[in-house]
Amino acid sequence: MHFLRVSTLTLLLAAVIVSCHRKTSGDKATQLNKPKEPNEYVESKPLIGEPEDSSMLEYNLMDPIDIVPGVVLNPDSLKPYNASHTFEHDLLHTKIEISFDWVKKHANATATLTLKPWFYATSSLTLDAKNFDIHSVTLVPSKAPLKYTYNNEQITIQLDKLYTRKEEFSVAINYTAKPDERESFGGSAAITSDKGLYFINADGSEAGKPKQIWTQGETESNSFWFPTIDKPNERCTQEMYITVTDNYKTLSNGVMLSSTKNIDGTRTDYWKMDKPHAPYLFMMAIGEFAVVKDQWKGKDVLYYVEPKYEQYARDIFPNTPELLSFFSEKLGYDYPWSKFAQVVVRDYVSGAMENTTSVIFGDYVQKTKRELLDDHFTNEKVVAHEMFHHWFGDLVTTENWANLTLNEGFANYSEYLWMEHKYGKEVADKHLEDEQSGYMYSATDGGHPLINFGFDRREDMFDAHSYNKGGSILHMLRNYVGDDAFFTALRTYLKRNEYSDVEAHELRLAFEDVTGQDLNWFFNQWFFASGHPSLDITYNWNDSASATEVTIEQQQVAENGVPYVFDIPMVVDIYDASGNVHREEIRLTKRKQTFAIKSAQKPALLNVDADKTLLSVKTDHHSTEEWVYLFDHGPLYRDRMEAINALTAEPTNLETILPKALKDKSPDIRQIALRAMETPAAGTVEEVARIASDEKEEPPVRCSAMALLSRTGDLKYLPVFEKGLVGEQAYSVVGASLSALMSLDPESAVKASKALENEDSDAIITSLSELYAANPKADQLPWFSKHATKIDLFPAFGFFEQYQQFLIKLNDNAALEEGIASWKLFALTPAGNSEWRRFAATKALADTRNFLKEKGDTAKADAIDAMIAEIKEKETDETLKMYYGMF
Repeated sequence: MHFLRVSTLTLLLAAVIVSCHRKTSGDKATQLNKPKEPNEYVESKPLIGEPEDSSMLEYNLMDPIDIVPGVVLNPDSLKPYNASHTFEHDLLHTKIEISFDWVKKHANATATLTLKPWFYATSSLTLDAKNFDIHSVTLVPSKAPLKYTYNNEQITIQLDKLYTRKEEFSVAINYTAKPDERESFGGSAAITSDKGLYFINADGSEAGKPKQIWTQGETESNSFWFPTIDKPNERCTQEMYITVTDNYKTLSNGVMLSSTKNIDGTRTDYWKMDKPHAPYLFMMAIGEFAVVKDQWKGKDVLYYVEPKYEQYARDIFPNTPELLSFFSEKLGYDYPWSKFAQVVVRDYVSGAMENTTSVIFGDYVQKTKRELLDDHFTNEKVVAHEMFHHWFGDLVTTENWANLTLNEGFANYSEYLWMEHKYGKEVADKHLEDEQSGYMYSATDGGHPLINFGFDRREDMFDAHSYNKGGSILHMLRNYVGDDAFFTALRTYLKRNEYSDVEAHELRLAFEDVTGQDLNWFFNQWFFASGHPSLDITYNWNDSASATEVTIEQQQVAENGVPYVFDIPMVVDIYDASGNVHREEIRLTKRKQTFAIKSAQKPALLNVDADKTLLSVKTDHHSTEEWVYLFDHGPLYRDRMEAINALTAEPTNLETILPKALKDKSPDIRQIALRAMETPAAGTVEEVARIASDEKEEPPVRCSAMALLSRTGDLKYLPVFEKGLVGEQAYSVVGASLSALMSLDPESAVKASKALENEDSDAIITSLSELYAANPKADQLPWFSKHATKIDLFPAFGFFEQYQQFLIKLNDNAALEEGIASWKLFALTPAGNSEWRRFAATKALADTRNFLKEKGDTAKADAIDAMIAEIKEKETDETLKMYYGMF
């Protein structure tokens, strides 16, 4: 599963903060000593591999500080421990025959399960079966009824005799699944609902939204639509007979062996999965999809999208066959399943899900080719992530949720592997930096062990530890053992454990058997302990000893399982004034350690952690000259990023670094340079103009250049902005061009806007709403009314704010009354109006009330107060109710 979702609570809070505190200056990238928020601290990486020349190694340890053991607490009871599922039976095969009642949102089904006792003989069987109406339970093939008890969570069946572990038996359960008929529902930030089975627009009342049925099994929610042993360490083969009306297409695991039309106008599709996989990976998707087909080594590669996106299917799921080849070759293990299908559904409860052979994606990926220009990496990374799960997660599966990183850490790291292969190390290292920043921000309190048996809820494991930290640690391990050993060990791990469940020690043993090394030290501190090192690095040239003394102090707080001392091997690159470099290895094993690194002359720079793979917070006390040297000579993206973050933190350094940074090969460093300036620094304006005009530039960078260029107020740059409005350019570029044009020539911007009014791009809608709010005219009112029903998610906040400002400035009482009525309707109508739009509309009402109060119109203000009170009372979303308290 891809970790894309952020809790609604967090995003709404962010929206409130943004709307109440407008940004008045550009962002500045700074190097921080400790993490405060994502992407604002410099991390480094652990060393890996052999030194280039071991004869160069001439360091001495100086003044070591020994480890001081902390206070040991002796609790009087065991810590919480979420053990792996204990097997009583082995589930061998599941056959499901299923049809649907769209009106009631029910599934009517018969599930036939074949099992045998795991070890001990037994005459009973307990299955997970949640919120079903059970109609019958029979023995197969005799059809003899079996007695059972049912508590709405599990069904316990009394078998016809005592079965031994050598005897198989089959039971058939006829039932109705009622996913929407529960007193309460679960969910988390990563997986927002646990219904298992979802009916989308079942009655067809939401215009423009397709009718669909789809499933989401992770973690243990598939037992809401079929009885099973709903645990990740179980696995079985599968058959699905799905009956639907003939206008719908179906998708399930494995391959479709037949599709039979029935006399009642329905059709039954028979899907068979002949290799065992975990029950949480079972899936169905049903809808009026367009299906586009490719082939890979004789296997079907399928893309299911809504019909209007059919021509963009390969853009939505980019490079799929190439990814299958790349991962198969990289791992030395061909894609093991019978097909690879990808489907986009509406209202999905997570980012994407790696159901075996059939991945489900939320509709955030479903865009036109032009829309994808603005974020061409996201879809690629998610496709890679979910595909890699088919080895790590589907072929070998975590035996319990405590070991979830064995699924998600690998899938996370696949994104790095793909980007490194397709776009180069620079782009991949930027991605790794972002992933590490996300983890660091989540772990300011030390976090929890990567392998975490002490979780409160299993869904809590879907966090930046299992994903981001897990991927970062795999990168460290790769760097430590070397590429050949790393991928050989992964191949060994896959072959040993294929079609079975795994825990972290099995990964360690595979690496130890391949490398011949004891790697307990690595796994103990990175997988089984918490946190990460926080390093403070200082330098001193000792002229008499002809050595630079590098002192590294570990400053992490050793609480909640965070080691007081990490064992950290790393490399140091030593540069002389001419740019020559040699490398030495060091190993940090104490809380504070000094290394004397010999050289004939004082080096121009010592680059500690030169491989830039260590997951850490790092405060590196270089001089300004050394940071400039690192920017000029460091071979890695992370070298230059560390340098520019440090240098742009001091305004006096901007003239030195910004002209270089604007010409850097990394768009992310160019972006930092642009955001570091309020207006173009001396000597940079033409380079900023070049970036703003460059159609090959990354859209976010080009947009920043346009915003910066517009602040010059110089009309000679109008052609740059006009150029950004024509052709099939990224929508964000068009929006930035319009905003820039608006700041210099509002009349021209209003004229240009007319050609854009039918565009549905969020970037263009946002820019037009700002333009029209600043220059209100009555004929623009229908545009606001039209797009208020379309804009959604985070862009809805800015749009409704501008809509409210537009009506206030228009000074038309009838139009304002109409707007107030429409906002109230948005806020009171959950069906078809997301929480984003409801909140934004309610805030527009509150802002209008405040304006009327200031104006002295208390009667109208009181009327809106009553509306807001009604909205608060009728709102069912607890998060929204909490935020409405601010109004």
